Amino acid sequence: MSKPLTGIHILVTRPSHQAGGLAGKIRAAGGEPCLFPVLEIQDISDPRPLLELIERLDEFYLAIFVSPNAVNKAMSVICAKRALPSDLKIATVGQGTARTLRRFGVSGVIVPAVRFDSEALLDMAELDRINVAGKRIIIFRGDNGRELLGETLRKRGASVEYAECYRRIRPEAEIGPLLAAWTRGEMNGVTVTSSEGLRNLWEMVGDSGRTWLKNTPLFVSHERIAGVARKLGFNRVIVTAAGDDGLVAGLQDYFSGHMG
Repeated sequence: MSKPLTGIHILVTRPSHQAGGLAGKIRAAGGEPCLFPVLEIQDISDPRPLLELIERLDEFYLAIFVSPNAVNKAMSVICAKRALPSDLKIATVGQGTARTLRRFGVSGVIVPAVRFDSEALLDMAELDRINVAGKRIIIFRGDNGRELLGETLRKRGASVEYAECYRRIRPEAEIGPLLAAWTRGEMNGVTVTSSEGLRNLWEMVGDSGRTWLKNTPLFVSHERIAGVARKLGFNRVIVTAAGDDGLVAGLQDYFSGHMG
């Protein structure tokens, strides 16, 4: 029996160190992943502010980790310097980040059960005004991340500090092989998992690749990314469930109905 993605070529744009899982699931479904990272995760240039905040962790009521990258970068430093305070509550926006925390031995994480974004976390009772007013909260994130969490928690009466623990940059990449794949008809779908990544991809393919890109089905894991795609002029935007499994399920569902 043919696998559901047999003969389907999919562009995978996750950072290199995070692309293996999605690529493997695409291959397992018969597809051909093409790895083209549109974000590169690097250490922060000056670690002193992060180290200072880690030394003061006992002052905080709640720590929020916004992504697996935030967990990996911050917890590696924390574990080298100290133990997490036993009474520090830990929260995150998604199940993937919660799983990464568990690999560092952190359990009892506050995490949304259905939607996986800042809005869903803010809807949880643990972060309502009654529970956070007058409390100190630290948010571990990359440089220049979204402000929604911090702004909303401050409006609810919390004192918020950001701990920037990694940088996101747009990689330098050779787009010739990608354009050649499109020309040969060997690029059937594109997966993107962040708005920043989508904007980077748009810039990276340049004028010569944007017509191809806009006319290739785009699979995204959040409606916010879909909104950016529509503003850029993408013709087919498919919003899937979150995570690698959600993306692959969306790919399988789409191509089972659109490919002979």
